[in-house]
Amino acid sequence: MYAIPHECPVCHGELNVTRLVCRECDTAIEGRFTTGPFARLSEEQLHFVEAFVRNEGKITRMEEDFGLSYPTIRSRLHEVIRALGYEPGKEGAAKLTEEERRRILEDLDNGKITSEEAMRMLEEG
Repeated sequence: MYAIPHECPVCHGELNVTRLVCRECDTAIEGRFTTGPFARLSEEQLHFVEAFVRNEGKITRMEEDFGLSYPTIRSRLHEVIRALGYEPGKEGAAKLTEEERRRILEDLDNGKITSEEAMRMLEEG
């Protein structure tokens, strides 16, 4: 099976799903169906999101899973956020260095601080 293309190869407009077919009995349903925001993601980005969920959003575990550095994992997360139509936040946490942010997340992951404390530290950063 191929992934559903989300962009017209001619004009680059958004494609709509208009027909669904059952593989078992060949029943077809026609109409206009939404694919949702995740249809915009590449196969690699979907793999990243699946791993992110599996690792409960813990970047340190993502680093181990992918064998990549914290900045690379964060960069890939930002790519996914943008592909979903959002812009990664720059306020609050932007004042922290990557190392400070990493230390806070590691402390949270290791149970040294609560999620509320981590959020406060990241927002005040």
